[in-house]
Amino acid sequence: MTQIEQALKAADETRELILRDNAIKETARVFKKQFPNKNAIVVTDSNTYEIAGRQIEYILKNSGVRTLPCFIFTQPDIYAEYSFIDQLTDFLKTNDAIPIAVGAGTINDLVKLSSHNVGRRYMCIATAASMDGYTAFGASITANGAKQTFNCPAPQAVIADISIIRQEPKWMTASGYADLFAKITAGADWILAHHLDVEKIDPISWSIVQDGLQDALANPEGAARGDEDAITRLTKGLMLSGFAMQHAKSSRPASGAEHQFSHLWNMEHHTNQGKSVPHGLQVSIGMLAITAFYEEVLKTDFSSLDIDKCCANWDSLSVAQERALKMFADTDFPNIGYTEIKAKYIERQALAKQLELLKNRWDIIRKDLKSQLIPYNEVKRRLKAVGAPTEPEQIGLSREQLKESFIRAQYIRRRFTVLDLAVRTGYMQQWLDALFGKNGIWEIQ
Repeated sequence: MTQIEQALKAADETRELILRDNAIKETARVFKKQFPNKNAIVVTDSNTYEIAGRQIEYILKNSGVRTLPCFIFTQPDIYAEYSFIDQLTDFLKTNDAIPIAVGAGTINDLVKLSSHNVGRRYMCIATAASMDGYTAFGASITANGAKQTFNCPAPQAVIADISIIRQEPKWMTASGYADLFAKITAGADWILAHHLDVEKIDPISWSIVQDGLQDALANPEGAARGDEDAITRLTKGLMLSGFAMQHAKSSRPASGAEHQFSHLWNMEHHTNQGKSVPHGLQVSIGMLAITAFYEEVLKTDFSSLDIDKCCANWDSLSVAQERALKMFADTDFPNIGYTEIKAKYIERQALAKQLELLKNRWDIIRKDLKSQLIPYNEVKRRLKAVGAPTEPEQIGLSREQLKESFIRAQYIRRRFTVLDLAVRTGYMQQWLDALFGKNGIWEIQ
């Protein structure tokens, strides 16, 4: 079997993926196969309707598929926010049509959750290699001010037309490339969690994401040019990441501390010159930051870690929660830190055992991390080559804000990452000083 066939077998929600030039021509055939005798409705936004939505409607109707008039989000500032879920869910309740999401990440997530809300599966036409969520289990939606992942199934079928994807704006390709590159640091975080007995690596999910990852990332220049082979490999890598999340029923195979930065910035309503920053471009900075952070980790000799000192300095749960409440008191998500810190908190006795594992296994852990990670300078070179941001100022963040994000991001998710390692070992400030202090990568004057 091909890698995609193996991934489809491991995934239990998506049954078919067509990924090639002119794949859009397969829309009616795939729809009839997956949803026999069902009505269809295209869901898209105004821009994408002209790029692909109108053509898809034409293909469906000319092939005998009963098609309701297209549902078009006309808002210029549409994003994955729950008010749009309510809007689409209410509409879908008025009919029995199978939604066909035509667009990129926002449209896909809106259709994914709305379809689930009415007990229906859906189909997706991917129009950009901009993120890994097309085939992912769950939808990332902002609700009550906080970015949340809602459990809902991936599309039953996906069509990725490379001839369309190659024509999308370069920033979308850069966004997708950075999102895929983030699987490097996400993998490093999983390696840490595995060795410290926090969350064991699932070999199938790991293989789906990581086995072809280096190949998919090998040609950032080609991806920036819209080269067919480079775009195909990039799109394939993003789709495989989604299949891994389907299999794991979690975003762990594809998301680590670098994504926590992006989620934090979204929740803080961060903008650049008044405009929201696309997810993958946020992740580009988050991934670079975590890569640099890991290089400080790898310089550290944990074989001499003073465990008694770490445990003595370890805050009680009540103190940690009080700090979280103060940290986010002026936000519209004041309780998230309180909740997430409690979910991953361990008592001092358990901390001592975990740090003992770190000491005893450090040589193996360091070897595995070095094998997984790519050097900071090479990461930066590739991201720059594909057109992704490589400095926080490029997405409207100051160096002070980036430094503070290392601390704040650790509070907003219960997933164990290198940020938790920094807190539990007491090295957070030392590593941040190395990055933001004199002669650091992001020296703050």
